[in-house]
Amino acid sequence: MKKAEIFEFFRRLAEDNPSPETELEFGNTYQLLVAVVLSAQATDVGVNKATRALFAKVKTPAQMVALGEDELKEHIKTIGLFNSKARNVIALSEILERDYAGEVPADRDALVALPGVGRKTANVVMNCAFGAETFAVDTHIFRVGNRTGLAKGKTPLAVEKGLEKKVPEPFRVGAHHWLILHGRYICKARTPECWRCPVVDLCGYKPKVMQKGAKPAGKPVRSKKTKP
Repeated sequence: MKKAEIFEFFRRLAEDNPSPETELEFGNTYQLLVAVVLSAQATDVGVNKATRALFAKVKTPAQMVALGEDELKEHIKTIGLFNSKARNVIALSEILERDYAGEVPADRDALVALPGVGRKTANVVMNCAFGAETFAVDTHIFRVGNRTGLAKGKTPLAVEKGLEKKVPEPFRVGAHHWLILHGRYICKARTPECWRCPVVDLCGYKPKVMQKGAKPAGKPVRSKKTKP
């Protein structure tokens, strides 16, 4: 895509959704961090169902440590990989309490050093909690970036670097939300709903599905699994 097309791409997405937000439910920055860690290889809907009761009890790292790993598992047992996630959440909570006075650091490198926190998770927290211009590339953004031609890459990091270079102001803070939502609800993996896409004329995807119920001619774009 050319610069003018990229600007128009985001302008239209912003027009449809002026204030994009994560679909994860949380009450503070610590709960956001926990929710994003739990969301790895799980849906936001599933995480929200599990964390509503949990977050009513636990609002700080100290309260999570006091809750304990076994009780945390009971709260999140409906989420995939809940055993390892519970260990990581307790461990990162202990570190936050010990080294950061119970606060979540506004630093990506510090976040990535926490148990269970990868670059994508850190980018989400930096963006949602601290308003940083970060691009958390999940499977949806990887697919949209490659399929549309917005930011092509063989790895999530390559797509992230492409977005960092290409996404213009004033769309940088909201960009990853728009792309996630676009991939989740319109530019779907198996059958993209091109027939109702607001940026279809800007998209480089050739086997467009321009009629509801039709099937695409191409193969779905899949990303490599990465640490959350």
